[in-house]
Amino acid sequence: MNADRPKQRVVIAGGGTAGWLVAAALGRLLGQLIDVTLVESDEIGTIGVGESTIPTARTFHRLLGIDERAFMQATNASFKLGIAFEDWGAVGERYFHSFGVLGRSTWMADFHHIWLRARDEGDGSALGDYCFELQAAEAGRFATSDKATINYAYHLDASAYAGFLRGVAEAAGVKRIEGRIADVRQAAESGFITGLALQSGQVIEGDLFIDCTGFRGLLIEGALETGYEDWTHWLSTDSAIAVQTQATTDARPYTRAAAHRAGWQWQIPLRHRVGNGLVFASEFVSDDEAAAMLAERVDGAMLTDPRVIRFRTGRRSKAWNRNCVAFGLSSGFVEPLESTSIHLIMIGIMRLVKLFPFDGINEALVDRYNEQSQRELEGIRDFIILHYHLNRRSDSPFWSRCREMAIPDTLAQRIALFEESAQAYQDAHDLFRVDSWVQVMLGQGLEPKTHHPMARLMSRDQRRQALGDLKRNIASAVATMPSHQAFLDQYGAASPAR
Repeated sequence: MNADRPKQRVVIAGGGTAGWLVAAALGRLLGQLIDVTLVESDEIGTIGVGESTIPTARTFHRLLGIDERAFMQATNASFKLGIAFEDWGAVGERYFHSFGVLGRSTWMADFHHIWLRARDEGDGSALGDYCFELQAAEAGRFATSDKATINYAYHLDASAYAGFLRGVAEAAGVKRIEGRIADVRQAAESGFITGLALQSGQVIEGDLFIDCTGFRGLLIEGALETGYEDWTHWLSTDSAIAVQTQATTDARPYTRAAAHRAGWQWQIPLRHRVGNGLVFASEFVSDDEAAAMLAERVDGAMLTDPRVIRFRTGRRSKAWNRNCVAFGLSSGFVEPLESTSIHLIMIGIMRLVKLFPFDGINEALVDRYNEQSQRELEGIRDFIILHYHLNRRSDSPFWSRCREMAIPDTLAQRIALFEESAQAYQDAHDLFRVDSWVQVMLGQGLEPKTHHPMARLMSRDQRRQALGDLKRNIASAVATMPSHQAFLDQYGAASPAR
């Protein structure tokens, strides 16, 4: 890189969680090498319902030097140890996808093979009994410290999170410009974006443009006509209705995802309120029916008016096109079932930092970025489809269609491998660990025909002893933890009266 070359000018179109995450990260990590400007309008609202994360958010925050207590107080956050799935495999069934580790694995085979052997012989108990985070979640307990190894994420107020990140970004030198974008200007020959013309007449010029304008994709699609790969034939939910309610109980350290006849409902407990939403397929449920269904299912008085959000699952044909990189809803959308939206923004930022075009944009950089983005997003897509496809519900046409539909070959191969031999895996580009695939596959009712014979290398008494010790150790550790609400109240500012 030429030291005498002027700093590259990065222009971010749109604020919200995506825009301010990008701004905060680029400002903190590359602020000495680039100039960052964010353009947003107070007149344009944001979706603002992405109120849940996965544990990768903690790593990202540490990278930016974000203090956890300050972040949690600013966003009224609570802790999250996983997701409880209700009525997914069949009506009346419940299972838990925790962020924890299942038992103790060996290099030869994962723990669930030992557990399956014990279960076949009538020994042992539920698989979840051998996961510390799962047991803590079910008991409503939580604690962490600098020395703790507990795996957790956050429930947070998305609007407050964007405001918190704005403070981080502006402290790192990011400039914010208020205004609505009237036109996206492009070079005649290359098609590269040269500037954003605002309604005020001001033109914001740049070298690299970041599209965080939401579903409309003002730059990546409106100007560059990148194209969109539609996934609705696999994920046919296309609407959500969201509302905030008063908290009526102590905050649980997990998210609830309860299936209904044409989709599912989320319940996310924050420090000061509860985020609720109903995801549904409009082909089977009208907006009015969805609103009535949600009203019947929520606890506590509604603090906001329910609002309907339309979406189309899929991805942009390219996340990076010419000199524009799309983040958040601009880049695509996989519904919020496993809380991956914020993670995808964060991992995309890290990918951009590693591949940043300091010496100009070249095709090899762009291709590498797009290849990695595509593979990770498709892995997440398959994991979400898994929840819908592996169902035994017979109460509605929606679930029957999900069960009978053709699925991606990549997912069909995973399912067949587990069904035949209980083998699960995490490739280098996969977000979800073996433990996640195992918890969901077994939770949805997929029973393997056999398992690794490694489990037979232990005697039955040895397995009994090992499993019993593990279960007792976990139960003992959980019993010493405070309640999640008590820990929240002493960890930061006390929660408002419930």
